[in-house]
Amino acid sequence: MKTEDSGTKRFRHTKRPGFWLGFIDFFTAGLFFLLYMPFGGLQKELEAVLGHRVMPYWKAYLLGIPTLFLYPLVWMARIAEELKKKAIGLGIDGPYTSWRHMFGWNTLGILLFGPAVATHRFFDTLNKIEARLNEDEARPNEDKARRNRDAEAS
Repeated sequence: MKTEDSGTKRFRHTKRPGFWLGFIDFFTAGLFFLLYMPFGGLQKELEAVLGHRVMPYWKAYLLGIPTLFLYPLVWMARIAEELKKKAIGLGIDGPYTSWRHMFGWNTLGILLFGPAVATHRFFDTLNKIEARLNEDEARPNEDKARRNRDAEAS
């Protein structure tokens, strides 16, 4: 992917509708994210943002079967906590997703809306991080372009 300076961004999906993704995933019993994670590019984007490999969702989903789907929830809550730390490290204003937020809304939230609220905050944080990383990546290119213009003007 190219930088913003050339018209495209490293992270193209900075406006994911988290509430609706969570809503759809709830009605498909998690099957939606089995497809969305690899084919929607979310798996690779999470790995790029977090700076390390993340267990594929399909493995977490399969481990969820014998654990009454507690494992995928803990898996997502761990990623949520990492995203929170990343957002704070980048100086992004909250509210953030977190382990407690993800787990709480999914277990104690109102049926149907709890998971959608948790997923909304998760994607809101991820969208903000990706937008900031796009901005930070574009800045060196802007500085380089400015130096080139200054050199040509001299």
